[in-house]
Order: sequence, then C-alpha cells, then structure tokens
Amino acid sequence: MDVNALGLLVEIIDAGNLSRAAARLGMSRANVSHRLSQFERDLGQQLLRRTTRQIEPTELGRRLYEHGRSIRHELLSADESVAALGQALQGRVRLSVPSGYGQLTMAGWLTDFMRSYPGIALEVIFDNAIEDLMDGRVDCAVRVMNDPPEHLVARHLGPVQYVACATPACMAQWGQPQTLQALLRLPLIASGLTEQKLRMAGLQTLGQGDAALSMRLVSPNFYFLREALLQGLGVGLVPDYMVRESIAQGALQALALPAGSLDFLATHKYLLYMPTRFQTRAIQTLTEYLHERALAEAG
Repeated sequence: MDVNALGLLVEIIDAGNLSRAAARLGMSRANVSHRLSQFERDLGQQLLRRTTRQIEPTELGRRLYEHGRSIRHELLSADESVAALGQALQGRVRLSVPSGYGQLTMAGWLTDFMRSYPGIALEVIFDNAIEDLMDGRVDCAVRVMNDPPEHLVARHLGPVQYVACATPACMAQWGQPQTLQALLRLPLIASGLTEQKLRMAGLQTLGQGDAALSMRLVSPNFYFLREALLQGLGVGLVPDYMVRESIAQGALQALALPAGSLDFLATHKYLLYMPTRFQTRAIQTLTEYLHERALAEAG
C-alpha cells in the first residue's frame, strides 16, 4: 500500500474537504483530487463520498484513516524522540482554561508545572469557548460542562458542585432559607446558565413559574459575581471552588439547605483534546500533570 497516499487520505479527512487539505499541503486542489482518485483505483474501492461542500469516509475509508493516523503519530513520535535525544524535555504547549476555574484554581498548578519542567513553555488562554480547540489554535483545553463533545478525547477532572452563600450580614438581615423555594425569593447572584436552570426548576419542580425568581445580578464572569457577593449585594449560587476560600475565612456563609437541593446545578470538569492531533511529549506531560492535580484536589 502507498503510505504517502494513506497520509494524503488522513489529511483530507482531517481538513474536511479537498480545498482545505490542498491549502494545508501546499498543493492544488486538482492535484489532491487526482492523487486520491489514483489511490482509490489502486485499491479498487471508494474511500470518500464527495459532495460540493464536504466529504464523508466510506467504511473502508474510515478504517484506513485510523491506520494512517496511527502511523503518522508513530512517525512524529519517532522524529521527536530523535530530536530530543540527550536533551531535557522541551516544547511549547497552548492551553485554554476557563476564566474562573483557570484563574482561581489552575494558576497555581501551572506555575508549579513550569518550575518542574523549565524546558516547556506554556501559552495559556483564559476562555470558555470550544472553537479554539477545534480550529487548532490550542493543543488542549479544560472546560466545565455537562457532557463533552463526542468527537473530542475527554478526561474527567472531577465534579463541580454548587453552593448557595452570602455575607453574614445578609443572612442576619434575610434569615436562613430552609428550602429551595425560600431561596429563590431572595435577590440572587448567578451566571446566565444557572439562571436558566433555576427557571426550569421553578417551572417544573416548584410550580411557581418566573415569580419564584428574583435575580439581582447575572454575569458569566465569576470573579465579578464573587465581588458582588462579598459586597453584600445578594445571595450567590456559584461553583464551590469560587467561594471556598471566602467561606473558610468567614467572609461568606454557606446556606444550610436540605441535602441535594442544588444537585441539579452540578456539572463536571474535563480535559479535552482532538484525537486527530499528535500529542508531543510536552503536551502529554502537561495533560497527565493536570489530570493528577485535579483528581488529587477532588479527593
């Protein structure tokens, strides 16, 4: 089998169409199409179903793609091993992390990692989007979400529990709500996604509709939300990692709701990367490190 043609098939499927594959390879689209057609003629089988805008691998095309991707990664790994022979671990890793969790929890991890691996350079982007990973702008990403996309490799980093909290002064003024129904009548501080889940709970569980909610502040910036909480502007419904230290110091007080009241807000942390991209030793080292630190924190 023509290994170069197999590599071409991998490039085409990764790119998504012939034009993008040609641009990546520095070839004309006509040349890519000709080489692909020749490969199919040599095999006597169709490998791709082509339309005007996209391609879809046949069953044989999908199997050959998996083999070709494995071969390419092994070759890249061999090249890296030769280049790194006798040298300390080196490389550059582009990592995307959530703004809240990344700054509050992961910043310390990353500085510790850099001290342990001085030859590895990090480019850290604080963002909550997934497109930067899919477009190749980063090598791996940490995201907080309910379920990871199926087309990405996802390593579970632990659950994210939510806590209801406010300043002691606010609790002295409003009293301790004993139920979720009572909590929803207080001035609330939360993200937009949390507000959506609360409204669904209000409609489906409490039977009180939108009147059950009294949103005081809604923002995707958890640092902003935490500052508003510390200023006594309302009751927060936020991830526990955002307020754990403030609660321990007594600046905020956790509300004693019945066990499980906020389970519907819980989500998960994942370390994500594209299965089609080669993971250098530097990337592998960082992902293993982050996975171990996150699991150790989760207990």
